[in-house]
Amino acid sequence: MADPILVTGGTGRLGPALVSRLAAAGNAVRVLSRVPSPKEWRFQGDLLTGEGLEAALDGVGTVVHCATSNGRKDVDITRNLIRAAARAGRPHLCYASIVGVDRVNLPYYRVKRACERLVEHSGLPWTIQRTTQFHELVVWICAVQRRLPVILVPRGVDLQPVDAGEVAARLTGLAGAPPSGRVPDMGGPEIRPLADLARACARSRSLRRPVAPVPMAGFGMRGFREGAHLTPGHADGRITFDQFLAA
Repeated sequence: MADPILVTGGTGRLGPALVSRLAAAGNAVRVLSRVPSPKEWRFQGDLLTGEGLEAALDGVGTVVHCATSNGRKDVDITRNLIRAAARAGRPHLCYASIVGVDRVNLPYYRVKRACERLVEHSGLPWTIQRTTQFHELVVWICAVQRRLPVILVPRGVDLQPVDAGEVAARLTGLAGAPPSGRVPDMGGPEIRPLADLARACARSRSLRRPVAPVPMAGFGMRGFREGAHLTPGHADGRITFDQFLAA
């Protein structure tokens, strides 16, 4: 059997689907988690302090780095992971990033681009996969405003949501392939106004609140209005947002 694959962020939005697909493909999978677990494939470790990383990385051939702190500590945890991986034998590092991190001037996007640079200059064999937003983002936008009489969305912004399971399938293939540098972007099958997606989400949950597009200023929103976060030439996903809602 090939060397184990370590997944960081294995309990997040993308991680469980990725772990399932890696295991189904016959890989020995490890999941890094801060929470102790009796399961032998879950390794307790802390990317921020470095505790437990040596044991988790021992003998690993590939690391798929999906962990995020929503930007607060992403640079620190990525740097710590790279340092530990370099000491552990230089495994192939696959990093899950976002389309447009070099063109959208938002704090989280700038952090993700900084993490990409760390990976690129790490001295490790590496692969970076950028994707568009997951379908769940639209659901979150609606859910987080549940106490408001309307659902507010930025005016003039389109999204190209992609299914997390399909991204997991792409990462599974990359984890089993040679290091490839930055690979082509991956986006969902359709580009739709965010307001339209929010209305579809509200209808699916029998919510009677209207959707109100509102103007939002700033350099970051300019990038979204200009479509810097979209990849129409790589609409590789197959599951539409409506199909996601129906499922």
